[in-house]
Amino acid sequence: KQKQKKPQTQHDEPTIPFAPEDKILLIGDGDLSFAASLVEHHHCADVTATVLEKNFDELVEKYPHVPENIAKIEAEGSKVLYNVDATKMAPFVDKKGKDGTGVMDRIIFNFPHVGGKSTDVNRQVRYNQELLVEFFKRAMFSLAPGGSIIVTLFEGEPYTLWNIRDLARHSGLQVERSFKFQASAYPGYHHARTLGVVKSKSGDVRGGWKGEDRPSRSYVFVRKDDEARPVPRSSKKRSRDDDS
Repeated sequence: KQKQKKPQTQHDEPTIPFAPEDKILLIGDGDLSFAASLVEHHHCADVTATVLEKNFDELVEKYPHVPENIAKIEAEGSKVLYNVDATKMAPFVDKKGKDGTGVMDRIIFNFPHVGGKSTDVNRQVRYNQELLVEFFKRAMFSLAPGGSIIVTLFEGEPYTLWNIRDLARHSGLQVERSFKFQASAYPGYHHARTLGVVKSKSGDVRGGWKGEDRPSRSYVFVRKDDEARPVPRSSKKRSRDDDS
């Protein structure tokens, strides 16, 4: 009697595009749960997490649970910076050197979005393209030699209409690779809405919307004619889902 083959279950090893020793800059990090996961679970020692909100009070009003994440980040010597606009941010450079070389090994912008509730798709696409182009221009100044910029977007429309690969090329970057973003690789991480948490009329925080469960893709960009410094093998496991 022929033995029946057990169905194969594919467990793709998540791609982690950074190493614990990298100097990491996070842009628009929302409720800071991603930064907290990098520090607490991935043992990243040098994380600078930035948010657009002007100060702590404004951030807490949007994300009431954020103090816990800030505590985790700061307890390990990493930091949180407020009032950082991705399109206008000052460069993070080596102040000792005269040439102002960027110091960030990895610059990560997860789920960039201009926000707002406009239903005009063309307008939203244009605004978000402008956001990414300005971000790329600014981020280049902070990028260390051999460093990379990583942007994560939801898959499907309208995000595919943004043509992120072309925007990056026109900004002096090239796509090194892209891969499936797996939120489960970042324990404690929850996708934070640009508008903040959704509350009921009584002020209770509603659940239900889980952006981290939606199919997403990360794009790794490097300067043209500049090779990214390789991430250690344990952090770079390629799966069938990786592409270039």
